[in-house]
Amino acid sequence: MAQERWRRLGNRVLTYALLAGIGVAMLLPLLWLVGTAFKAPTEDIFQYPPRFLPQQPTFENFVKAWNSAPFGNYVVNSLVVSSLTVALNLLSSSLAAYPLSRLSFKGREVIFTAIVATIAIPFQIVTIPLYILAVNLGLRNTYLGLIFPGIASAFGIFLMRQAFQGVPKELEESARIDGCSELGIWWHIMLPAVRPALITLAIFVFIGAWSDFLWPLLILDQPEFYTLPLGISKLAGTFSLDWRLVAAGSVISIAPILVGFAFLQRYIVPSDASSGVKG
Repeated sequence: MAQERWRRLGNRVLTYALLAGIGVAMLLPLLWLVGTAFKAPTEDIFQYPPRFLPQQPTFENFVKAWNSAPFGNYVVNSLVVSSLTVALNLLSSSLAAYPLSRLSFKGREVIFTAIVATIAIPFQIVTIPLYILAVNLGLRNTYLGLIFPGIASAFGIFLMRQAFQGVPKELEESARIDGCSELGIWWHIMLPAVRPALITLAIFVFIGAWSDFLWPLLILDQPEFYTLPLGISKLAGTFSLDWRLVAAGSVISIAPILVGFAFLQRYIVPSDASSGVKG
């Protein structure tokens, strides 16, 4: 009995030590980025062995990076594009997933399988046809052009369909008995029941739209529409790769994501939809 207890304790310690090591390894690049952003111009950022914490912390890099380019405009553009992308993606994904999960019609599984199969297609493969379509629609240098690829996603449809399938049929049947339409069931019953899935999808879509570099680079040639990733790349070129300023701009870019995730992570939990049905 004692040997079994010690064996379990040893396995637990080994597991936690392994997880801690992986966590530290993943945090080291972030620590180096933040430390570089606060280092004074007199400090060597490429010294060996590397020094992660600055000896003379300064906010000069943040001030210089913010004033050297219209960073406020970049932040506003990123917020507008990311927010609109999240809203439209949640709307389209949930609307597409509802009939695929709750309604019976011929070819439903074939359609769903085809949608899921597109997840395996890299974005770079469809970039050229997407770009041609966006140009033909007159979407260059517009907010709509920036959010165009993210309006719908196969991953979003898959995630919402799986969430909808976990909602008890009793809730849906009760709403139909009360005379609720299919659209009303989707809005009043299904969406509130899968709120954790909606928030999870919103986080993924927001991070993807906020950090996207390739598509804005292709669809934009007017600086007033630049998002943060494009602005940071311009910052790097302006100062001939002054990594302190690039690091400061990168910290400004990732700060909203970290803050948003810190506030929303408590909502990423299993759905309580089943609690609506009493035995």
